[in-house]
Amino acid sequence: MSKQDDLQCAPAGPNPDSMLESGATVINHSMILVQRLEALLVQGNGSDVTLRVQTLHSDEVKVIAAHALVLSLQSEVFEGLLHSRNSSSLTLREPMDCAAVFDKFIRYLYCGEIAVQLEQAIPLHKLASKYRVTALQTGLSLYMTQHLASDSTNGHVVSWYHYAMQTGDVALRDSCLQFLSWNLSSVFHSGEWGSVSDDLLLSLLQRSDLILQSELELFEALEAWIGQNQPGGLTIENSLRAVRYAMISPQQLFRLQKQSPVLLKYHESVRDLLYMAFQFHSASPLQLAKYFDVNCSLFTPRNYLSAAWGSPWIINNPTRDDRSTSFQTQLGPSGHDASKKVTWNALFSPRWLPVSLRPVYTEHGAIQAARSDNGHPRIIVTPATSSADFAGVSFQKTVIVAARQQGKVVVRHVYNFHQSTEETGDFLAEADLQKRASEYLIDSSLYMHIVVKPIYHSLIKAKK
Repeated sequence: MSKQDDLQCAPAGPNPDSMLESGATVINHSMILVQRLEALLVQGNGSDVTLRVQTLHSDEVKVIAAHALVLSLQSEVFEGLLHSRNSSSLTLREPMDCAAVFDKFIRYLYCGEIAVQLEQAIPLHKLASKYRVTALQTGLSLYMTQHLASDSTNGHVVSWYHYAMQTGDVALRDSCLQFLSWNLSSVFHSGEWGSVSDDLLLSLLQRSDLILQSELELFEALEAWIGQNQPGGLTIENSLRAVRYAMISPQQLFRLQKQSPVLLKYHESVRDLLYMAFQFHSASPLQLAKYFDVNCSLFTPRNYLSAAWGSPWIINNPTRDDRSTSFQTQLGPSGHDASKKVTWNALFSPRWLPVSLRPVYTEHGAIQAARSDNGHPRIIVTPATSSADFAGVSFQKTVIVAARQQGKVVVRHVYNFHQSTEETGDFLAEADLQKRASEYLIDSSLYMHIVVKPIYHSLIKAKK
């Protein structure tokens, strides 16, 4: 096929030239132009500048025959360097990771496209930042945000978070932090847990939206991190004080006090927290609230996936009809309530309509039309019975929705409410559950996990 055979005709698009003439058709040769620019780079025809890319702390030099016009059009930094050069060559000194991908970076300047692998994202972003290629910077930040779930040998989310902190990329930083928080159990068992910095560790430990099996799992992961990184004493003390010991059973706390090397060494740093945790386990929440501030983080649960806190719920073909399930949780994490259970009823409706939008049936059987609305998914979670034990406690429900991204099952969304997801107003608002290939479905099923968290209130004051 000749180059002329590659010509394509397309309907007029929203560009200035096509808008000047009504009914005009755009003849698009842009791909041929890109191919010829790439050939120009590969063959070096008409080159007027030689880039000598020297790897720092090395004798390795990469030579690229380039064109000053192209480089100047794409980068104002290159424009300045080329303007001030004294010869036909330009020497650039780059760290090893950036030098390794420099030819890819230059190709992007010619072709406007680039193939990126996970380990290349940061060095390419460094080059785009250094030479002020804004479009590539933005594209790589978006790439990293969209590939947090991708598999890599040693993990990459932690390193991307640290890089985002260095560069001030707030959107990437927040995306990485949320991903780590919502998939923390898998991070614990990955190679990148040990690479978490002191600051990132403390940021994670202070969050209540962490999703993990239990607070004990968090403590054990923290102990492993301390053993691997050997941080300073202040970091160890601060991290140990961020553990919510009241969410660990008394039996497990006794074991930790006797068997944990870290807790044995730093027991004095958390003695007051352990004392309050044992008091929490020995009295009812109502009695505890008379004398202590139960709104502090020590008594606030995170999103625990163990059976005592909730239940997974997999709904096959979720758009078919309403579904319901029942499950039991502990009344609360207090050892005082260890034997008390609460039964919860959950109802999922794929197309729930508020009462105001439902059709009205008159006494003659006629249907009064309601405002057109296709409805939206909703979950209602309520206790099967009420109890006096609920005094001083409200229950926050959290629905965790999982999805498959880049072949890995990860948490996609987290919704918090008291009785119904209607309170949040955005439950699965962007999910098209009708599509079998919906990114919210795994093998045509909706994967959820319902967590019930008791929130304690200081409603009663001690008499003076």
